[in-house]
Amino acid sequence: MEIEKTFIEGLLVIHLNKLSDDRGAFIKTFNNDFSVQHNLVTDFKESYFSVSGVNVVRGMHFQTPSAQHTKLVYINKGNITDVVLDIRKNSATYGRYFTITLSDTQPKLVYIPEGLAHGFLSLQENSIVTYLQTSVYSKDHDHGIKWDSFGFDWGVTNPIISIRDQSFTTLGDFKSPF
Repeated sequence: MEIEKTFIEGLLVIHLNKLSDDRGAFIKTFNNDFSVQHNLVTDFKESYFSVSGVNVVRGMHFQTPSAQHTKLVYINKGNITDVVLDIRKNSATYGRYFTITLSDTQPKLVYIPEGLAHGFLSLQENSIVTYLQTSVYSKDHDHGIKWDSFGFDWGVTNPIISIRDQSFTTLGDFKSPF
């Protein structure tokens, strides 16, 4: 495992080792000693995954205090454009976004601290994305930023987006609790 810092404070890309042989591949996605050594918050309370078709946009999701969380994201199968938006009002990078391509051929984790919104575009049919979070889902704290309101070009003409994700507030109208 190797950590790559991004221009957004606390947002990290963790490059994973992939061991392959005649049987297939083996990839370690979590190591407690590595996390402790690098001061990563990894007191995970919930894990889940999504399966998405081509041109599906999910996001931009986050939970507000007191149910905010650090999130660890990785792809099990497929290919996505992962997007993280800084919504911390006192951050030097407030309103800026970071993107990275995640694929099952080059395994990486995206470590997302509290106060950042997360989303992605699926570039391949049946892309499977796994999330680990340091808090459990809370309907009362579940929020988002509208996917097309912060200047990112998703590069897709007809995205498939849930009604819920389409109804989120724009970044310009958002009052950050972070």
